Amino acid sequence: MSTATDLSGSALRPTHRVAARAELARKTYGIGDATVVALDSVTVDFAAGAFTAIMGPSGSGKSTLLHCLAGLDKLTSGRVFIGDTDLTSLSDKQLTLLRRDRLGFVFQAFNLLPTLTAEENITLPADLAGRKIDQAWFDQVIATLRLGDRLGHRPSQLSGGQQQRVAVARALVSKPEVVFGDEPTGALDSRTGAELLTFLRSAVDDLGQTVVMVTHDPIAAAYADRVVFLADGAIVDELTDPTRDSVLETMKRLGA
Repeated sequence: MSTATDLSGSALRPTHRVAARAELARKTYGIGDATVVALDSVTVDFAAGAFTAIMGPSGSGKSTLLHCLAGLDKLTSGRVFIGDTDLTSLSDKQLTLLRRDRLGFVFQAFNLLPTLTAEENITLPADLAGRKIDQAWFDQVIATLRLGDRLGHRPSQLSGGQQQRVAVARALVSKPEVVFGDEPTGALDSRTGAELLTFLRSAVDDLGQTVVMVTHDPIAAAYADRVVFLADGAIVDELTDPTRDSVLETMKRLGA
């Protein structure tokens, strides 16, 4: 088994491949004197089968990086890849299909349709794409997320934590190459947030999933295999096998 490295030479978790990467990614907003640099020539790899957290102070570019990696926003210059696919070369329609077919998303908002059951919400993306669900994989995801007795319930009949688990199942059930999370625990209480992070950790360890998550929470980051730190649109540090204390110490040193 090879060891992937980011383009600055840092070792990542051993893996057969890189799931997502950015090369000299630059994103600016505005023009002239009003130009704001959100990403400043960022180069970074994200290993397949690993859980990576992205951290940094407000305005550091962490959400911008995730959104560009996920094809939700476009770079000003540079390139981003999912596997070997260069997203910057795709049309809007091709990007839409890539997001639908190859990526999963978990955000603060659950985005569940209130008139559908949990199961219908989970299978909705595949249903819209006309794809058949892999029943064995579906059963494994549902068992991992402990949703077996909730599939017939509508969102209003579920707790916040259960709704978030349904959102995670929806993100996982299509076997995406990468699950992107933007502050997925931000709207949850500490207990429910811990449950969600445990489920994401299980998805990596037990289901072989790749997770890339933006968070401001050192406790959440400690669930990851690796933490990448941004400041002023650039990567300034990273940790492997992070703990709450090591994340806090790094954030303090960076002035985050």
